[in-house]
Amino acid sequence: MKYPLNKKELRFKKKKFLYAFICIALVVGVYWILTREKQPAPEIPVVSVMPVEQQNVEIFGEYVGRIRAQQFVEVRARVEGFLENMLFEEGTYVSRNQVLFVIDQRQYRAKADKARAQLKKDEAQARKAKRDLDRIKPLYEQNAASQLDLDNAVAAYETAVASVGMSQADLDQAEQELGYTIVRSPISGHISERHVDLGTLVGSGGKSLLATIVKSDTVLVDFSMTALDYLKSKERNVNIGQKDQNRSWQPTVTITLPDNTTYPFKGLVDFAEPQVDPRTGTFSVRAEMPNPDHVLLPGQFTKVKALLDVREKATVVPQKALIIEKGGAYVFVMRKDSTVERRFIELGPEFGNHVVVERGLVPNEQLVSEGYHKLTPGMKVHVATAETNEKKQQTTTAK
Repeated sequence: MKYPLNKKELRFKKKKFLYAFICIALVVGVYWILTREKQPAPEIPVVSVMPVEQQNVEIFGEYVGRIRAQQFVEVRARVEGFLENMLFEEGTYVSRNQVLFVIDQRQYRAKADKARAQLKKDEAQARKAKRDLDRIKPLYEQNAASQLDLDNAVAAYETAVASVGMSQADLDQAEQELGYTIVRSPISGHISERHVDLGTLVGSGGKSLLATIVKSDTVLVDFSMTALDYLKSKERNVNIGQKDQNRSWQPTVTITLPDNTTYPFKGLVDFAEPQVDPRTGTFSVRAEMPNPDHVLLPGQFTKVKALLDVREKATVVPQKALIIEKGGAYVFVMRKDSTVERRFIELGPEFGNHVVVERGLVPNEQLVSEGYHKLTPGMKVHVATAETNEKKQQTTTAK
């Protein structure tokens, strides 16, 4: 038989339960504190920065060009006759005034001999008329000869002199035609194959084109630029095709060979057509380029890279630092308090892996070049050091 607890025992039992509950609560609290996950502290992003730089930027344009010989001369027969001889090897280098062809000379030599004989006859007549005039003059002064005799003597002498002049002209023409039977090279260069065979009638009644000669020690590179290129060059105060001694540079071109190698010599742009072709909307530009080893062949098509402008002390940034969206292009710039701001910029021409910035940046500002993908304006950042980059590389390798 159980007896009811008295007040003292009841109070003791209540305290016992209270102490047990407190102990259990303490154990649970300690266990929760020890086992709960700690909230990570907000991580400050690490970025790479670089100063905004200025440098001289060369602006190029790429076009399709065609190689043209500096001189291309057609060797033609200037007199009619049968081709007797050829005194060169086809495809070789010939010098200026070198004898190339010989045309049958017999009829022209006979014509020259006839004109020479006629000249001698007329000179003899002129000398006789001079002697007659010299005899008449004293007789006329002594009234031993009439005025008619003097006039006849003067007329005979003047006629003889005129005949001498005509005969001399006929002889010069005959000797010139005789000289044309010896066909010489008008320039130095490489000669083509002959266009006629020996024994062929050449000249006015037959084929006149005998061969062609190309002078290609220096070649011309022709290419076409658009009217927009012209307007842009005017905006930069650059006159294409004209030398400007006030500039530290001149418009030059480089070309790419068929094997995709760059030709070692540069050409100087020396001419631009003063009008636009309405059919194509382009105008022709020409550059002169040395060709000492005859690597460039006339008629060959090639890629042309033309230097259009040099932007001196231009503000440039790497393309990898650019963020381009519908609203425009912008970059992140780090302030002195290590926070970043979004800066919208106006882009200029591209070159290599960089781009010119027209507006929006000033030299020596700290530009975020890597790690900007998770940035928001006003966020604080850490600048990556060599040690940070090494740890990042080790982490990447371990993964």
